Amino acid sequence: MPAEPTADRPAETSVSAADPLSAAQRVAVAELMRVSPVTDELGRIFAAAGHELYLVGGSVRDVLLGRAGTDLDFCTDARPERVLELVRPWADGVWDLGIEFGTVGAAKGGLRLEITTYRAEAYDRVTRNPVVRYGESLADDLVRRDFTVNAMAVSLPEHRFADPYGGLADLTARVLRTPGTPEESFGDDPLRMLRAARFVAQLRFTPAPEVVAAMRDMAGEIERITAERVRDELTKLICGADPVAGLRLLVETGLADHVLPELPGMRMEIDEHAQHKDVYEHTLTVLEQAVALEEDGPDPVLRWAALLHDIGKPATRRAEPGEKVSFHHHEVVGAKLARKRLKALRFPKDTTEQIADLVFLHLRFHGFGRGEWTDSAVRRYVTDAGDLLPRLHKLVRSDSTTRNRRKAARLSEDYDALEQRIAALRAQEDLNRVRPDLDGNAIMTLLGVPPGPIVGRAWKHLKELRLDRGPLSRDEAEAELQRWAVAEGIARPDRE
Repeated sequence: MPAEPTADRPAETSVSAADPLSAAQRVAVAELMRVSPVTDELGRIFAAAGHELYLVGGSVRDVLLGRAGTDLDFCTDARPERVLELVRPWADGVWDLGIEFGTVGAAKGGLRLEITTYRAEAYDRVTRNPVVRYGESLADDLVRRDFTVNAMAVSLPEHRFADPYGGLADLTARVLRTPGTPEESFGDDPLRMLRAARFVAQLRFTPAPEVVAAMRDMAGEIERITAERVRDELTKLICGADPVAGLRLLVETGLADHVLPELPGMRMEIDEHAQHKDVYEHTLTVLEQAVALEEDGPDPVLRWAALLHDIGKPATRRAEPGEKVSFHHHEVVGAKLARKRLKALRFPKDTTEQIADLVFLHLRFHGFGRGEWTDSAVRRYVTDAGDLLPRLHKLVRSDSTTRNRRKAARLSEDYDALEQRIAALRAQEDLNRVRPDLDGNAIMTLLGVPPGPIVGRAWKHLKELRLDRGPLSRDEAEAELQRWAVAEGIARPDRE
């Protein structure tokens, strides 16, 4: 029989044909059986020791959505030290990096498990760091969770379903609500406002009106959150199934003004093609089109580059004769601004450089007219892009948002022609490793100079020749080096 609801125990239901919402519960339990050899076994270990164990939170949500993964979250009345005692003999591996927050990690049968003692945290409302206080019941734990769809639990091994805040109904309606008031929830942890936008992007949920209102009223509270946590949430949002919906929510609630101000800053900047309401709308369209071109799942570098590719337009906007608008060199300014924003969000340096380089290169294709791509230009395009070339292809194609079908078709044909030129030239040369025809040792030997700036300048000169003319023979390369050395005053005209 299901346990009676009390102040300490939320309503639980066993799965039977007579229970309300039993069809959805049966789906959940059927999916649970896929991992039950591990979860039920773990549940029996805790039950034998006199402790409760529940699959909880996002793990239950994802099971109900049919997207259960290999990372599972559990909660228990056992204290962390006791959890360690119970799982160490059973698990394939155990870690206790989160034990100060009541969490023990374990690996078993290809699954990654996190087991957390019931918590009933209090917050200082200055930072998002909780003062960890253990709860005494599942009810204590569930009430502190961010959204009702994450406040459901399934007991193990019995498979009783606990849903005190209507999470299953909200999940069915794909609505985001908080177990308590949104103001209380977001005041405890402002990061939850970004999570709301992330769930909009990842799961296509719709936030309840009171949630949106609280996000708008409390947007400034996000300043309490560290840049690293903001970065992680934004990246998860951007890599969601519908990133544009999540970004629109950030802009509409004012959260973007605090975490990504360049995005709302583009709303009033009309683009040079006058084909979109503003650069903001153009940018969101480019992001959507970049997502559509992905082949192997979300590419955060490509998506961030698409989002930031026109970040330099507000600073470079100029009125031109004939009521036209220009944004000359916005790719140069944009690359600098992208680096600044990504650095503020504590992105790794290599990721920052990849995104900024794509922003810088995204207009290179448009610098050439139809059929004007020389071999030299193709070599430079490929060399400057380097490993980013496949992403650059996608970004450039995504940047075509004109509604003029004839113009769109022409741009597509022109880029097709460029890719064909690249392929043809690659068949003749190794475009991935365009280097001078003489290395540093040969340069030093021929010029009779030691290591130093002269060698670097000579190497750069020979590389420019290589880009312009293609591979040179050894004799040609040596002759060109000699001519350069004479012109630079490094060698005499008669030097052999």
